[in-house]
Amino acid sequence: MRTPALAIAFFTLAPLAVASPPALDGVVESTRQAFDVPGIAVAIVKDGDVVLAKGFGVRDIRSGEPVDARTRFAIASQTKAFTSASLSILADEGKLSLDDRVIDHLPAFRMVDPYVTREMRIRDLLTHRSGLALGAGDLLFWPASEHSTEEIVRRLAHVPLATSFRADYAYDNVLYAVAQRVIETVSGQSYGDFVRERIFVPVGMQDAVTNSDHLPEGANAATGHAKPSFVGDLVAVPPMTWSNNQAAGGIYASVEDLARWMQVQLDGGVLGTDADGGERRLFSAERHRGMWELVTPIRIPAEPAVPELAAALPQFAGYGEGWSVSEYRGRKLVWHTGGWPGMVSRVTLVPQLDLGIVVLTNQEVGAAFQAVTLEALDHYLQAPDTDWVAAYSAAIDAARSKADASWEKHQAARDRHSKPSLPLQGYAATYRDPWYGDVRLALEDRKLVMRFAHTPALAGTLEHWQHDTFLVRWHDRTLNADAFASFALDPDGKVRELRMQAASSLTDFSFDFHHLRLVPLDPPRTAVD
Repeated sequence: MRTPALAIAFFTLAPLAVASPPALDGVVESTRQAFDVPGIAVAIVKDGDVVLAKGFGVRDIRSGEPVDARTRFAIASQTKAFTSASLSILADEGKLSLDDRVIDHLPAFRMVDPYVTREMRIRDLLTHRSGLALGAGDLLFWPASEHSTEEIVRRLAHVPLATSFRADYAYDNVLYAVAQRVIETVSGQSYGDFVRERIFVPVGMQDAVTNSDHLPEGANAATGHAKPSFVGDLVAVPPMTWSNNQAAGGIYASVEDLARWMQVQLDGGVLGTDADGGERRLFSAERHRGMWELVTPIRIPAEPAVPELAAALPQFAGYGEGWSVSEYRGRKLVWHTGGWPGMVSRVTLVPQLDLGIVVLTNQEVGAAFQAVTLEALDHYLQAPDTDWVAAYSAAIDAARSKADASWEKHQAARDRHSKPSLPLQGYAATYRDPWYGDVRLALEDRKLVMRFAHTPALAGTLEHWQHDTFLVRWHDRTLNADAFASFALDPDGKVRELRMQAASSLTDFSFDFHHLRLVPLDPPRTAVD
């Protein structure tokens, strides 16, 4: 497909017509230092011009190679807007409607409740109002599972609901796997092929790929970084792919790519003009309005996390079709964050100002992209100077203090003199959860080791905590997701059930251990999944 003239203009990055925030370079560098972020990339578009596309720091602490405007980062959940746009393109072509029932296109689709199965619309897949709990079902693909997309969708039938259908907002990723299957079924193409041909090429996103498996060898790509146990020395995170749920968060892209994407969004889907002077569109104006329309309201906290963040607390907030919608200093924002092991990011659009800002980072601390984004917003809004680095540093300190207090509470309640009810071998078994599948516990070198059957990264050693509760310490210490594992025994002293929960309040919600209901297979039988 021919690259449109508009995209070529962006790629050449013509002389900047509007000045970027003069203090932004300094803010980015102070942000990197304050939050120990190896590399950051920033792009700003304003009034149709790319006023900044720049990298700071390094893309990998081991190699020291610099970040530049074409360094690819995992943009994670920013991908959801591309999934929404894909559905809108198909809707414009009359191949589906966002009001269609999911089962009209995927007859085998099932939720745990027959009513929700029957009434779930394609729009509901995008708007976080299904009745699923926060992050429910994420372990089907997070941190990286062997399930196929089809298998994830099949297992969704066993994931319990937490609220009534469309009653409340609760962020989920798993329904985007369903959206992926809708796109593939309706278009007759793989998700990756569709997004590449129908979005990346016409927009001019030359470096973007739909998941890390498609990064060429030796690519200019950032490596994720994290601090083991949240406070250790910074280390590189092992590479990961979401090939089975690309639609939720698989895309890698550079800030040059995302500058083009932001401009198309700010232009309402317009790509440019054709040879006859006609308007060329990625999607219709009607569908553009629909994607940015607030569908699911989000409750706003009565107070900010810390007083220093009072100015960032919005007057309203909600979620549209793959986009967050809120307010900042009296202006409507359309935005999305992205979280990936070792990389977090944010894209922010201010339609009234024809302004777009994207910040990509390769350390999993959200304070960094928030501080840079708000600094840039304040410049264009001519807002009072605010030290956002200091404000988000205070928020991090508060979150860590809360986590430390929670851990101290666990420690205070712990009976260090207690012993397990059973010898370690008594807990060893294959356990099965209705939606995830099998989790295996076995003695290895006289230690009890847990392995999630479909998630190789989730392998850890159990350390006795108290009574019949153990602490699972994952072998990959960059996961930052150690979990309590508590066994319930039946009257005969055999394990009846295993429940889990994250040990730290800082653990990412996608480690949804608390949704598992693990029951030992007794007597042992051949696994069916």
